[in-house]
Amino acid sequence: MSELRRATVVVIGGGQAGLSAAFHLQRRGIASAVDEPDAARTFVVLDAAPAPGGAWQHRWPSLTMATVNGIFDLPGIRQPPVDDPEPSREAVPRYFAAYERELALPILRPVHVSAVRRADDSPTGELVVETDGGIWIARFVVNATGTWDNPVLPDHPGTDSFLGRQLHTREYRSAAEFAGRRVAIVGGGISAIQQLEEISRGATTFWYTRREPAFIDGEFTPETTGRETIAKVVADVEAGRPTGSVVGYTGLPWTPYARAAKARGALERRPMFTAIEPHGVREADGSFTPVDAILWATGFKASLSHLDPLGLRNELGGIAMRGTQPLREPRVHLIGFGPSQSTVGANRAGREAVSSIARQLADEDAERRVADAAASVSFA
Repeated sequence: MSELRRATVVVIGGGQAGLSAAFHLQRRGIASAVDEPDAARTFVVLDAAPAPGGAWQHRWPSLTMATVNGIFDLPGIRQPPVDDPEPSREAVPRYFAAYERELALPILRPVHVSAVRRADDSPTGELVVETDGGIWIARFVVNATGTWDNPVLPDHPGTDSFLGRQLHTREYRSAAEFAGRRVAIVGGGISAIQQLEEISRGATTFWYTRREPAFIDGEFTPETTGRETIAKVVADVEAGRPTGSVVGYTGLPWTPYARAAKARGALERRPMFTAIEPHGVREADGSFTPVDAILWATGFKASLSHLDPLGLRNELGGIAMRGTQPLREPRVHLIGFGPSQSTVGANRAGREAVSSIARQLADEDAERRVADAAASVSFA
């Protein structure tokens, strides 16, 4: 029989957003469900990864601290100084691991959550969190599962017929694998440009996107571009519309690697090919381009399939939300999702979710005290 355990709050995911939520839960005096299971209010973090670091531990080795898009400090403890050439897959997980140790956070890993369900029909009842390590019963669930486990792989005509190599961004490791080859790179995001620039140094590359990429002049700043972007994403999630890619909201910045690719002549975009054939791709104009490999730098979507039993999505395929709470299930908080996908957004969303939970618990305590007082008067 599966082990049954309880926590007031179950946090799913141990990346930036999950650690932010854990910090704020601990700061509000909510105890560890691992070390103090009998405390009045407890929390636990369930992380599917084998080690600290969230998705950062899986990034390609050439993504260094100099080329990442910016990593904000976790709440309470600043990042130590790092060397720009150091791979982000080493520096960030080291920081996360030290953070977990310093705060003694109740994190269980590797624990894979397969489903979250309602225990009953009561809108204020409990939630059942099913995992490969047993079942947790929770009053609230803070979901911080990110996107890394849900890569977008387009179903393109002829995909199965290709005799060369196909891979997604999450499988990319080194440009050296493609030296001397002819490589089609598909995607109009930041990762696509990074990998295009690297691979084009030693291979013949062809860059394909569905839409003409929109490069922006000037720097991306949290005060201007960031605020405008978040406002656009918030408008979409509040209307229940599916959110698009990050660059769909921001445009592509002229990063050093984008400029390097342009100077090398690699930043020549082609319209999306119409079909894949055994030895290459059929261009939009009907011509044929032979390629040895296709890199699908086509991004990721939120990894939320374990929440499907709750029916959070609407007929548009989106999740209508207010703040961090889906309208269809306010006992769940989605952080690192929609407007909080960035590292700074994940920090803020963790704080916002915990503040909301704390307010609701305080309200319930007040209602209970009033009820107890009324019962006492009645008994007297």
